[in-house]
Amino acid sequence: MRPELASFLARYGTVVALLALLAFNFAFTPNFASLQTLNVNLTQVCTIVIVGVGMTLVIATGGIDLSVGSLMAIAGALAPLIFLGKLFPLPHLYVGVALAFVVPVLVAGLFGLFNGWLITRFRIQPIIATLVLFIAGRGIAQVLTNGDLQVFKTPEFQFIGLGRVLGIPFQVWIMAVIVIVAAWALQRTVFGRQVLATGGNEAAARLAGVPTARVKLLVYGISGLLSGIAGLIVIAINSSSDANLVGLGMELDAIAAVAVGGTLLSGGRATVIGTLLGALIIQLVRYTLLANGVPDAAALVVKALIIVLAVWLQRRGPA
Repeated sequence: MRPELASFLARYGTVVALLALLAFNFAFTPNFASLQTLNVNLTQVCTIVIVGVGMTLVIATGGIDLSVGSLMAIAGALAPLIFLGKLFPLPHLYVGVALAFVVPVLVAGLFGLFNGWLITRFRIQPIIATLVLFIAGRGIAQVLTNGDLQVFKTPEFQFIGLGRVLGIPFQVWIMAVIVIVAAWALQRTVFGRQVLATGGNEAAARLAGVPTARVKLLVYGISGLLSGIAGLIVIAINSSSDANLVGLGMELDAIAAVAVGGTLLSGGRATVIGTLLGALIIQLVRYTLLANGVPDAAALVVKALIIVLAVWLQRRGPA
């Protein structure tokens, strides 16, 4: 491949791929232009994007977070225990719902800080440190629920996953706010520059006065917080919480969205908007294949090939 073409695809390949997918579906997939199809694809991609934003920040520092799915399970297990009054008596349902929106997310954030603490305090490789909660986190969620499925019908809580504002799913608004804030912070704030400097050359960043340990703590904490939010959305949509299934495989989807979106997996360069586009591409690929009669198993193979292609383009693209 010519260097100019490789450079162009590395910079704009995500946008080109997304536009090509949209054009194909508009032309050949029945009912693709309907509001129902748009709603289905948006709601299925929201949690991937939310978790993917946290993963983008982590990978930008040169790390990885395998625990995001398990942290979703912990938050998803804890929330019903709170608003159903299983942990302590509630003076009013709204108090329980408010606590269920806050406490599980903070708990997930604390577990994220724990990941960062292992990495910065004991110099443990991120893939090993986060593997601890990848394994133990789902076990914690199962212990919290005694392994039981928690079924509920609480509209006040489920608004986070099923509600609409101005005709748009509320979870889409949450996703949009998170993407906008994270993209702005990464590109326009001191913290964002510190994140990229830490991933680009940690030793040089430290010598330049960047508090690399604190930066890593923060990005893993943010990843945990966003995982907690995603966990609440998932159980709200399903009207139930299953510690065995909530967040299962999410770490792979989030990493895939980050890779396809153009963030360097080695750190130092990142794009939150790219992660959004990458998640949309992965979702659209799966939808396109299923809508045209291709089995879901084949869609997984195609997803893997897309990731390989994205990483290859990164290596061929500009430094």
